[in-house]
Amino acid sequence: MAEKKHIAFAILDILTTYTDEDHILTAREIMDLLKAKYNTEIERRTLYSNIDVLEQAGYVISKFDDNGKGYYLQEKQFDKAEILLLCNAIHASHFISKKQSNKLIKKLLKTQSKYEAKEFMGDIYLPSSIKTSNEELLYNIQLVSEAIRDKKMIQFDYMKYDEKKKLVSRRDEPYIVEPRYIVYADSRAYLIATNPKYTDFVHYRMDRMSKGILIEQQMKKLPKIEDPYEYAKNKLFMYAGEMIPVTYLCEEKILDQMIDLFGRDVFISKREDSKFVLSTRTSRTGAKFLARQYLTSIEILQPEDLREEFTAELQSVLDNYKK
Repeated sequence: MAEKKHIAFAILDILTTYTDEDHILTAREIMDLLKAKYNTEIERRTLYSNIDVLEQAGYVISKFDDNGKGYYLQEKQFDKAEILLLCNAIHASHFISKKQSNKLIKKLLKTQSKYEAKEFMGDIYLPSSIKTSNEELLYNIQLVSEAIRDKKMIQFDYMKYDEKKKLVSRRDEPYIVEPRYIVYADSRAYLIATNPKYTDFVHYRMDRMSKGILIEQQMKKLPKIEDPYEYAKNKLFMYAGEMIPVTYLCEEKILDQMIDLFGRDVFISKREDSKFVLSTRTSRTGAKFLARQYLTSIEILQPEDLREEFTAELQSVLDNYKK
């Protein structure tokens, strides 16, 4: 039985679960649900006074005087379209495990009426077929966030798949790093960190981190990256290494993909032969990986030594196919 001081919360739960613009409850129906769900009987004036309490707390409730039918919760934490977007994104994200995805989606759908929740049907949104089996992603995000806030170092195992398709540690000793930023790039969550062994930043996929703990050791001060996402964007596919200027000659048919990848601020020069020149700064490994991804549509123009290095790699691959 709901105590008198909790009746407003019980009414809010009923309005959240059972009402929307297309499903409006009369006062009698709300009172019946209070009896059925909470074993609580109230008079109409108690119902009206508690709805007033909810309105004073900021909840927007459409009443009989507004719609001529009854009561429904007019504004919720999320709009239906927002919920469907978030649920679909979680459903499709391969760096969130299936178990965690289902748990998050269930929580989000609870903010909607049971009728609106039915509109998210997992079987019509294709889930990622390569979802991670690592259940520690959300914990890792919390751990890294706390470490960055408190300027502490962290320790963790970094995982890889073995031939049995199981996640195993890459090495016996744990990784110890100074976490700096969390970014989402290449459809994954990454930790950008520093390590005393390296002069540049190092990157780790957060869905591959395991057994993370906070270390009571202060991080050294470091100048902030003005925009971590600008940094991540230029680290193509999150490959670390020295940043160098790279110029590509590209087929016009991949213009959309290049703008999606680099953003609209990237330097592009159109040519008359249905091609365009693209200039950016990135790591050597990332530059070559992009060229391999679009092998028939991209040519590395500069720097010359990178072009020669990539040409030699292509020749080696061709030689292997000729064996």
